[in-house]
Amino acid sequence: MGGWAITIHGGAGVDPNLPMERQEQAKAVLGRCLEIGIAALRSGAAAVDVAELVVRELETDPVFNSGRGSALTALGTVEMEASIMDGRHRRIGAVSGLSTVKNPVSLARLVMDKSPHSYLAFSGAEDFARAQGVETVDNSYFITEENVGMLKLAKEANSILFDYRVPLENTCGTSAGSVVTMDSGMQMNGLPISIYAPETVGCAVVDSQGWCAAATSTGGLMNKMTGRIGDSPLIGAGTYACNLCAVSCTGEGEAIIRGTLARDVAALMEYKGLGLQEAVDYVINERLDEGKAGLIAVSNRGEVAYGFNTIGMFRGSATENGFMEVGIWE
Repeated sequence: MGGWAITIHGGAGVDPNLPMERQEQAKAVLGRCLEIGIAALRSGAAAVDVAELVVRELETDPVFNSGRGSALTALGTVEMEASIMDGRHRRIGAVSGLSTVKNPVSLARLVMDKSPHSYLAFSGAEDFARAQGVETVDNSYFITEENVGMLKLAKEANSILFDYRVPLENTCGTSAGSVVTMDSGMQMNGLPISIYAPETVGCAVVDSQGWCAAATSTGGLMNKMTGRIGDSPLIGAGTYACNLCAVSCTGEGEAIIRGTLARDVAALMEYKGLGLQEAVDYVINERLDEGKAGLIAVSNRGEVAYGFNTIGMFRGSATENGFMEVGIWE
């Protein structure tokens, strides 16, 4: 074994015109959450506990699209989703359609630990949260002024926003980050779209015992249809962990689902003997069918890897041997 390792992400698909102030803000959040994970791993915490802990922190900060900073549906509401997987015995928990649960990833953990099921959604998930005494808040807690403005722009463009972290003052007319027509040729589930918002948070961890775990959480797409479920809560698509590796994905959910990206990384390592980075590269290059996405991964040997075919991906990694990195661009 190569010791513990951790990698996190805050979404793929970064606007190249994202102001430097926003870049530094995102990197600061990633760095802080990474340090929390490092401290837990150094104290001997299990991988699954660290994955939940770090994603909770990412959900609580409104910088990324999960928890407090979740994207809004076409109706102006929040429908959050999350999943967690413990590679030890491949235990799983997932939730969708949450509107009052403060930390969706922790409810996913409770589904794994305290229910006979793997996946709960909408009113059933909310009922389970109340039965478990999970902290809940009014839906308004998740609705930030910035996201209300971004939803308005998305509706005016009759589209889904590319990167709604660009400040409102930079999203008017035809300026940088505009939501007006963008002839990118991009498609979602075979249908043309002009602008896309693939932000999500996730964490993949291997602990000092060599056990792997992953967790992913998101608010979904800005201006999405109510009831839409993406890849983040789907085991094997947005999240996967086994005895070899752990993976968390971000980006175009429909493409990630089609390609079962997270599981494919593990399958390439298990069945073809590929190394971690080699498996990640193959999946990004060969399994996305023109979709746009990224992923992070760790191996049971203490390795970290990432890959993306978007302009950028918010990410950070650290290993027991002293390596640490936080970045956005290639």
